[in-house]
Amino acid sequence: MPMTYKFARSVFVAALMLVAVTSARAADGFKASPEKEKEQIAILRSDAPPQDKAIACKKLAIDGSSESVGDLAKLLSDPQLASWSRIALEAIPGTAPDEALRKASESLEGNLLVGVLNSIGVRRDAGSVEALTKRLSDKDEEVASAAAVALGKIGNAAAEKVLRPALTSGPAKVRSAVAEGCVLCAERLLADGKSADAVALYDEVRKAELPKQRIVEATRGAILARKQEGIPLLLEQLRSNDKKLFELGLFVAREFPGSEIDKSLATELATAAPERAALIVQAMADRKETVVVAAVSKAAASGPKPVRLAAIKALSLVGDASSVTPLLETAVDADEDLALAAKATLAELPGDKVNAQIAAMLPNAKGKTYPLLIELVGQRRIEATPALLKALDNSDKNIRQAALLALGETVSLKNLNVLISQASNTKNADDAAAAQQALKAASVRMPDREACATELAAALDKAPAASKILLLDILGDVGGEKALKTLSAAAKGNNPQLQDAGSRVLGKWASLDAAPVLLDLAKTGPAAQFRNRALKGYISLARRFAMPDEQRADMCQKAFDLCKDTTEQKLILDVCRIQPSVETLKLAIKFMKVPELKEDATQTTLLVAQKLGAKGINVSEQLSKAGFEKVKVEIVKAEYGSGATQKDVTAIVKKQAGDLPLITLTAEGYNASFGGDPAPNTVKQLKIQYKINGKAGEATFAENALIVLPMPK
Repeated sequence: MPMTYKFARSVFVAALMLVAVTSARAADGFKASPEKEKEQIAILRSDAPPQDKAIACKKLAIDGSSESVGDLAKLLSDPQLASWSRIALEAIPGTAPDEALRKASESLEGNLLVGVLNSIGVRRDAGSVEALTKRLSDKDEEVASAAAVALGKIGNAAAEKVLRPALTSGPAKVRSAVAEGCVLCAERLLADGKSADAVALYDEVRKAELPKQRIVEATRGAILARKQEGIPLLLEQLRSNDKKLFELGLFVAREFPGSEIDKSLATELATAAPERAALIVQAMADRKETVVVAAVSKAAASGPKPVRLAAIKALSLVGDASSVTPLLETAVDADEDLALAAKATLAELPGDKVNAQIAAMLPNAKGKTYPLLIELVGQRRIEATPALLKALDNSDKNIRQAALLALGETVSLKNLNVLISQASNTKNADDAAAAQQALKAASVRMPDREACATELAAALDKAPAASKILLLDILGDVGGEKALKTLSAAAKGNNPQLQDAGSRVLGKWASLDAAPVLLDLAKTGPAAQFRNRALKGYISLARRFAMPDEQRADMCQKAFDLCKDTTEQKLILDVCRIQPSVETLKLAIKFMKVPELKEDATQTTLLVAQKLGAKGINVSEQLSKAGFEKVKVEIVKAEYGSGATQKDVTAIVKKQAGDLPLITLTAEGYNASFGGDPAPNTVKQLKIQYKINGKAGEATFAENALIVLPMPK
């Protein structure tokens, strides 16, 4: 009987669950439930569909006992349920499952037999060695192979005695499985403390004529079983011409215990071919606790380029203060690849000792190393302010600018005045941009924003005119109460340039804290252009930030009262559309009474009402007071396109019609809503023929326009 999709899906889902439930059985204090077991046995004995029986088997893996074994054993010959039965039998404690599996192995064939043999191996049933030995010579190669692996999982002396001769005398196509069984036996010997016996068995497998994978597995075991005496064998693999064995050497090198292997790897690194040395150094770097850092640093400093690059990268993981000097030498190398790699590693080297080493070298640095050390101080945020301040007087502009940028990343609030001075009154015009960048970087990272803003505000009065604007911009990035007050004063002062800068920065403020300041500036600002800018900034806050609905409506009303033209008033309607609520709906309805806004406010009202209705908010009372009543909308025909190229979208528009003369589409934009662009690169229109309360109407809408159907006359 073929497996149905439904059954296969149920089996797959249950298989995912099984990993968790079977482990529960081994938990301390676990107790199976006899009542649940009876329920599942009843399902197995019933006419329930296969998927239900599969689930029952899964549950018996948790609650099953010897009472379940007989019913589970009957399923071992069922192609659909055999695997599920075996899962339960593998988990149930006691000898009954072993006996059932042993008995089944005498009569089953093919895949069903292979499955049973696998389960015998899982249970490590020593009583099955004789039965498995017979199957080891079965004419079915898959059966014989399953028997060999099962013997390996049992792994006792009797199983080992059967498997060892078969390595050389067994059928060629079964020897791979026999070798797998022998490796499993060797693992068991090693776990039992019989290292010498394990080594002997691993070596037998290594020397037999077998597939490469088995040789590789046995070689790994032979190396690790020898413990420290396995190092020569590991190095032998690293020198092998066989790619698989070389890769094995790299793998085992990473997991080999102790520190002796690290010394051997360091020696091997010095003599290996470049392409291999590059891979060996990567393996060394993965042994972070015991790696010989000096050997990696040496490889990074000289030798073939591929090895140097690999070693430089490895030092970013395992390097220490001793690696700084060779890396600095490489970072100024003429080879750009090596230099860039060394710079990147110097920035990433772990540890406070590395920072101390760099800071100690900076005061006496010369040549190309000097600006590099300054750059590292900034990248690593090392405290080296005195040395950086000294560098500001250097005749080389590259050094001065590097020092400025490093100060931007490291200077404390106590020394912020140095950067303020540099940015405001730069001695060298070439340094202006770097000084300004540094001051901004330092200011925005200060933990005490208010104290930082106080320093900047204090410098504002003394700074040249051009620098005042810079300081106002930085105050905007810093934020906080002091910054707001300072910017407000500048925006309302007598200097047109500062008025412009202050209102501009306030208009982009990133929190609601600026709302009172912007509102005050919109009312009392010194010039109309700055009042308008403040008003737009105030409206932007109402649009962008979360707040109680009443607060947003209040802000919108206050802004509306200050608006001088319909363009500004329409910005408030945008807020209502973007932030729909009962309060913004009331505002939109109120704005319908303004003649110049009636059409836009009506569309806004309908759109907000539709959005609220979609959330289950009843706004019929508000709409009724505004003169809107529910209507019957019928879409007769709808076409979207350009000229002769038209797409019938009647069905889509019909689906979106409701009890208001507003059509809200499912996606943003007509093309997305109507399943594509019917006339690319041309101006398109949407034409709708409709009826409202039985009266016919027709309307045309520009592409992506809000769709509000006019009431037919």
